[in-house]
Amino acid sequence: MSARRSLKRGAAVSWSASGRLVQGRIVRRLTAPIEIKGHHVAASPANPEYLVESDATGAQAAHQPDALHPAARHPERNAEDA
Repeated sequence: MSARRSLKRGAAVSWSASGRLVQGRIVRRLTAPIEIKGHHVAASPANPEYLVESDATGAQAAHQPDALHPAARHPERNAEDA
């Protein structure tokens, strides 16, 4: 997903975490530094990140836009479905 494309709150997305495909939703766009679960997230208006929440566990994490994919179009999922 292009870093220039803004993702909307509530959008269904997927991402890779610990070698597994995770599906969830966008909680909000981060444009300022923040601490999440003891990890520093260096978000800024020029380099935003997105707070996402896993559908399966409810766990939250921050990811850069390029790490997020529309839930139905994740590259790993498409490779497995082929």
